[in-house]
Amino acid sequence: MPHANREDVMARRARQRWMGVLARASVEELERHLPEPLPEGGYSLLRRPETGSVMLRGRAGGTGERFNLGEATLTRCTLRLADGTIGFGYVMGRRPRHAELAALFDALLQQPERRDSLMDSVIEPLARRQEERRQAITARAASSKVDFFTMVRESTAGDAGA
Repeated sequence: MPHANREDVMARRARQRWMGVLARASVEELERHLPEPLPEGGYSLLRRPETGSVMLRGRAGGTGERFNLGEATLTRCTLRLADGTIGFGYVMGRRPRHAELAALFDALLQQPERRDSLMDSVIEPLARRQEERRQAITARAASSKVDFFTMVRESTAGDAGA
């Protein structure tokens, strides 16, 4: 990003974060947080929600050569608010309503007069709940973890001289 200034980088990271939060939220959570009323003139769909496949790629050790891991189902949607703001929604699975809501929130979050309010009332609470769920899953998994390096090897009579 040699030509991107710091503000552009920060704005891009903020948008990536909220799009991730929106993609991980449930449809019910997004429906509950829909602003009332919607922006004047509503929105029009530029690309109706459509489902397809994407190739997932990985790297051995996170830094090695890339390899194709497999395919996943993804639904995407693009819409335009009456003021011309364009929003995008990408969600895993076959969830057209989820993709449409994610695109709507993406467009609304791009509007400076709405951003702070939506970040405080929608994105941050959703992000906290998602982190709490992630920590609960991690804790459950950690409770069943076996640390093989701390296990003591049983010695037998035959091993005494070894």
